[in-house]
Amino acid sequence: MKIRVIGGGLAGPEAALTAARLGCQVDLYEMRAIVDGKPRLTPAHQTIEFGELVCSNSLKSESPNTAPWLLKQEMRRAGSALLRIADETAVPAGHALAVDRVEFSQQIAEEISRESRVRVIREEVTSLDARDYAITIVASGPLTSDALGEEIRRITGAQHLSFYDSISPIVDAESIDMERVYFAARYDKGTADYINCPMSREEYGQFYEALLAAEPAEIREWESCDYFEGCLPIEELARRGKDTLRYGPMKPKGLRDPRTGREPWAAVQLRKENVRADSYNLVGFQNHLKYGDQARVLRMIPGLENAKFLRYGQIHRNTYICAPVLLDEFLRLKSDPRILFAGQISGVEGYTESIATGMLTGLYAAALASGQEPTAVPRGTALGSLVHYVTHAEAKHFQPANITFDLLVPLEEEVRRKVRDKKERHRMQCAKALAEFDEWLGAFVSKPRDGQGRTPVPKCEGPGAPAEGMRHTLQ
Repeated sequence: MKIRVIGGGLAGPEAALTAARLGCQVDLYEMRAIVDGKPRLTPAHQTIEFGELVCSNSLKSESPNTAPWLLKQEMRRAGSALLRIADETAVPAGHALAVDRVEFSQQIAEEISRESRVRVIREEVTSLDARDYAITIVASGPLTSDALGEEIRRITGAQHLSFYDSISPIVDAESIDMERVYFAARYDKGTADYINCPMSREEYGQFYEALLAAEPAEIREWESCDYFEGCLPIEELARRGKDTLRYGPMKPKGLRDPRTGREPWAAVQLRKENVRADSYNLVGFQNHLKYGDQARVLRMIPGLENAKFLRYGQIHRNTYICAPVLLDEFLRLKSDPRILFAGQISGVEGYTESIATGMLTGLYAAALASGQEPTAVPRGTALGSLVHYVTHAEAKHFQPANITFDLLVPLEEEVRRKVRDKKERHRMQCAKALAEFDEWLGAFVSKPRDGQGRTPVPKCEGPGAPAEGMRHTLQ
């Protein structure tokens, strides 16, 4: 029996490639396609490519002993295909892992095309009837089609929850006035890969007032939007107070201007979109303003007076299920364990988190398809903590989450009393998590069943054996 994966974003290709490496035959469905010579897209996508990064091009921090770093290290040790591709297509971004989004998508497509066990089917899935498949992984993302959304409602008996996510603008590098900006890394840490647009107190005040006066794209329709707190539009942040932006995306702390030796009153950061550095995105500047007003306001930023916008900010629906009610510890639907959920529709937020849950469901699906009951990823790991939150959060107020130390298991009280330094505590948490992850992974992919509940290498129908490199050691 085959495994079906629905969705060609981030979680879907990762799940498909993971299960295929373990010897499974996989059908990967993606609704975006060329139809009658024209691309059939979603409201937010611009291509039909796999792994298209709709918002930012950053997979967050690579600073050692941070929560995003820990999650990525676990993924690297498990041989995540998409994270390897992200590393290969990285662009300079200080302490963050940012990618050339075009090259990233192209390499994912090439990886899938090389995998003989993955068959790509370019059509919309409207039924979750799994008679032809041993396991189905739903990784349809935040822009799940209306038809599939109705099918999910039908089989879960529950309404979707949804919030609205926003997209940052991108500018042509040649249109930036480099005389008015400077390269710098916050606190001079790492390489100076970000362009910083400094604002004086007066310039910031004028920008703030213009932002508040700018007209939303569709005032009536979006007045009651349930925005995700971690990705608020800049105009929404501005309404919360005049200094909110200065403590958020326009935070100048640590961005000393080498020309003056001082920090500006506020600063807008621009991050490279690709290795060629011919375009930059405005970090944290997602918004939902009319394009005309958007251009007028953003051109008030020093250095962007003549900015050519390659993409304006916009907003799109982000749909997810109430995972604490619907999913078990294996991200399986409680009412039908043959169906797993991964990516943003499962209740995680962020590129890395989506890839991680895709990888995990790929591992689980491979075991389940062979009749095995997999061993759940330990609670003490970053990936286990993320899954634990998704499946155990308070259902009434459930919101998608990024990986943070708040989700991880805290150190013992005695250790916390002895170790006062927060960075050292985080280092200890990371070391403990990685040790647990290594033990679980070794048992999951390579150890035979020995009476202690260990899971053997899954043997799905079809030729081939598990690929090498399921376990990566840290460099």
